[in-house]
Amino acid sequence: MDGSQPSLEPAAAGPSLPGPSVIAPLRAVVRLRRRVCLLRKRRLLPPGTGSASGAGAPRPSCGSGAPHAHLDQPQFFTFDGPAELPSRTPRKRRRRSRVVLYPETSRKCRPHAERRSRAQRCLLLLVAIVGFQVLNAIENLDDNAQRYDLDGLEKALQRAVFGQPGAVGRIVALLRDYLATHVHSRPLLLALHGPSGVGKSHVGRLLARHFRAVLEDGALVLQYHARHHCPEPRAAEDCREELAGLVADVVARAEVEEKTPIVVLDEAELMPTALLDELHSFLQPQRAHHFHNAIYVLLSSNASRALPASSDGDRAGVAAVQAEEDLRAGLRSLLVQEHPLWQAAAIVPFLLLDKRDVVNCFRDEMAGEGFFPEQARAELLAAQLSYYRVAGREFAVTGCKQVVARLASGP
Repeated sequence: MDGSQPSLEPAAAGPSLPGPSVIAPLRAVVRLRRRVCLLRKRRLLPPGTGSASGAGAPRPSCGSGAPHAHLDQPQFFTFDGPAELPSRTPRKRRRRSRVVLYPETSRKCRPHAERRSRAQRCLLLLVAIVGFQVLNAIENLDDNAQRYDLDGLEKALQRAVFGQPGAVGRIVALLRDYLATHVHSRPLLLALHGPSGVGKSHVGRLLARHFRAVLEDGALVLQYHARHHCPEPRAAEDCREELAGLVADVVARAEVEEKTPIVVLDEAELMPTALLDELHSFLQPQRAHHFHNAIYVLLSSNASRALPASSDGDRAGVAAVQAEEDLRAGLRSLLVQEHPLWQAAAIVPFLLLDKRDVVNCFRDEMAGEGFFPEQARAELLAAQLSYYRVAGREFAVTGCKQVVARLASGP
């Protein structure tokens, strides 16, 4: 029984073998190593040797330290000798950088841009400051001109003054240019000249009324009538002192309030020479600066009837404009002979009114008195006045001077 039946006890355990999970990677590593050694041998062997030369040919070992006698033989054809190959160091292959392509519409950014100096930055800052100051000055000019509401004044003059579009436009343009700023080197002297009844005194009253409204102070507007304030028996020196005191008070008060006053002097042709001398002294540079920040309006009659007015479109022609320039030059040359004050004045000529303008004067006066402005009655009243007849047209001798009297008496 001892030797016939096998023992059921497990046999003694021998050395344990690694599992299949470990053997497979090892075999792969061995195969790769053999493959590498074989490739190395093929590269190191001369062209004539190899597997075709015979199986008994000695193969060099795959070890790193084994000497090889065939290393001095070149593997491919070159012009260099075998002795020169070992001394040659292999060149490192440079990696070519990619070429950056920029779109044609985009700006190329330089990698090393030049730095701007501090002086250039200060210059740009200075230009910005100057530009801001100029813009602020322009806005201040607009604000100063808006204070006087010159657009409203122009509309009022065009509505109330008949037959004088050129004179109205020149007056508003001179005022707009002068009132653009508050500080001036010389005052503005407007000289309105024309025959009787063409609207000079009416324009003076409209200017005084408008400036009283916009300045909100009636003391800044002075209206001086030579026949009323300085009649014939009164001494001229007394009138001169009175006028000097009145103007000095107005301009001094306007300087405190930082406004531009207006002085309207009607019937300037009746003023004595002493008053004209005093007015001329207001324009001199040695006067105080507040005398220069003022507007003086002189109203006088003269023989400017040489160029009659026209309500047609030919008034805006080049010939009419040239004729008006010639009229101003002729008036200045005549007035300078009387007194040098007119040399510094901006002359605005008022022209004769034709019959159509006189009819409009009658209609406006009828509406102002509360009557219905009937066209037939206005034409009937206008026909009772005297007219100059030139080239088939009629121009009123007295203008609208007798409109109020004719309207009161009736047809």
